[in-house]
Amino acid sequence: MKAAKAPTRRLRKSSAQVVVADASGHRVASAPAAQMAPVRFRIGRILVPMDFSEHSRKALRYARPFAEQFGAQITLLHIIEPVMLPTDFSYVPATPVDIDEKRMCDARKQLAGIAHELGATVPVDFIVRLGRSWKEIVDTAKTKHMDLLIIATHGYTGLKYALLGSVAEKIIRHAPCPVLVVRAEEHDFL
Repeated sequence: MKAAKAPTRRLRKSSAQVVVADASGHRVASAPAAQMAPVRFRIGRILVPMDFSEHSRKALRYARPFAEQFGAQITLLHIIEPVMLPTDFSYVPATPVDIDEKRMCDARKQLAGIAHELGATVPVDFIVRLGRSWKEIVDTAKTKHMDLLIIATHGYTGLKYALLGSVAEKIIRHAPCPVLVVRAEEHDFL
């Protein structure tokens, strides 16, 4: 004798809608109720350090949906590490200050292009600073009162990590806000 099969129920996603009607009862607008839930926290400013690599562009691809969802502003930051020339050169055609200024000007142009691309969907500004990367990123996050920092890394391991340290690790330890670290080899959740 065969056992009777219990009826199966399909679970479906909630389709509850919030409907706005005018005084005469005509439907004016509606939205899924899940989207109408109150936001428990606010993200108003997102800092994204850029070195123009594919890794930093991936971090930017993560930042854009956050900014769109929360109505946040993205600040792009590029750090120029100062040029240090040995003192025993007898002839130096350009001073380090000239080289740094040229690099800063070029970086501003690149950031302006990226900001222009993003500017259609989210507010964007950009900063170029001269100094040590991790320190300038942390200082900018503090002085600009950032709510979220989204950085890229390709995860140094082993001896290389022990000798060089990790910029991402220093940022995580010293940042005044939450840090989202986007690894190069992880899948996108976007």
